[in-house]
Amino acid sequence: MNTKELIEIEDNYFINTFTRQPIVLDHGEGVNVWDIDGNKYIDMFAGIAVNALGHNHPKLVKAIQEQAEKLIHISSIYYNEPALIYAKKLIELTSFDRIFYSNSGAEANEGAIKLAVKYTGKSEVISTVESFHGRTVMTLAATGHEHYHEPFKAILPKGFINVPYNDIDAIKDAITENTAAIIVEPIQGEGGVNVPDIGYLKEIEKICNEKDIVFIVDEVQTGFGRCGTLFAHELFDVKPDIMTMAKGIGGGVPMGGILATEKVASAFVPGDHGTTFGGGPLVCAAANAVLDEILAEDILDNVNEVGDYFVEELKKLDKEIIADVRGKGLMVGLELTEPGAEYVDKLREKGFLINCTADKVLRFVPPLIITKEDIDEFVKALDEIL
Repeated sequence: MNTKELIEIEDNYFINTFTRQPIVLDHGEGVNVWDIDGNKYIDMFAGIAVNALGHNHPKLVKAIQEQAEKLIHISSIYYNEPALIYAKKLIELTSFDRIFYSNSGAEANEGAIKLAVKYTGKSEVISTVESFHGRTVMTLAATGHEHYHEPFKAILPKGFINVPYNDIDAIKDAITENTAAIIVEPIQGEGGVNVPDIGYLKEIEKICNEKDIVFIVDEVQTGFGRCGTLFAHELFDVKPDIMTMAKGIGGGVPMGGILATEKVASAFVPGDHGTTFGGGPLVCAAANAVLDEILAEDILDNVNEVGDYFVEELKKLDKEIIADVRGKGLMVGLELTEPGAEYVDKLREKGFLINCTADKVLRFVPPLIITKEDIDEFVKALDEIL
């Protein structure tokens, strides 16, 4: 079938929840993808910061193939080796003590909020404006975008308070005797790649420790090397009570999870939370392969080196239309003085896949294996368009 015929299938049969780009992707290799018409693109979006190792990475593909030949799914009723091995690896690399596997970032955030409420016995959660924590009813309430709230206000749970990001006084003012948790992204993604002041997260940590409020960091987009450290909160020298994760964890296989300290995690007992698919052998085999590769192949060094280079090259463009360049590692935002949607289309036509978020911010979250040569190609094309 051709592109037009395939797109018509969606028009006729899918529930209308996405505005897609008018291409049908067929296969990929490294940072490149091809559509069914044979057009090649450099993928600067990586499936919304998911394809950490790029496309068709041989070690990831091998891990998935070998596990698929053994076991794909067994439910949460039984133990499976890949899940147990992965838990031990990840906890030994972080400041957390316990893990729970989920299927997505929204599920991870939902579980984290439930855990915080159970631990504290309190009912209010503070989040930030322009945050994004998911599309389930509870995580939608935590998400700080009013236009996402509007159609569902009648059913949104109470107790969620959105305050401005990077404003510690706003958080202090919002705290009450019923505050169970503060949930925050170390760097906002959907909100426009917003990087906080260096002391912001540290001050949140201090407040939470003083008042026995659960400090939750949402690392769904910023985790697994995206910002130059394994997790972005490490950049700010903080130790949260709970961390949520997803996206890059499986390199393209749907997976998420919660990490928590022993003190907070102990609030959950059997029956308080659960999952059918979370932590299955197939996804955990993939996650093991991704984590091993990130740690063994100097990928974090590449993220920092190429990320810094990317930002500097973008700053050299020096166009009046550019309002700001910001980010950490390979999570980079280029803020324009006008809406950016048309630039997504123009760059696609030149062979580059990107995204526009927060109306005016071109968001770049390429595979962590991207090279300076790839960046040079992209910046040249962007310069010509701007």
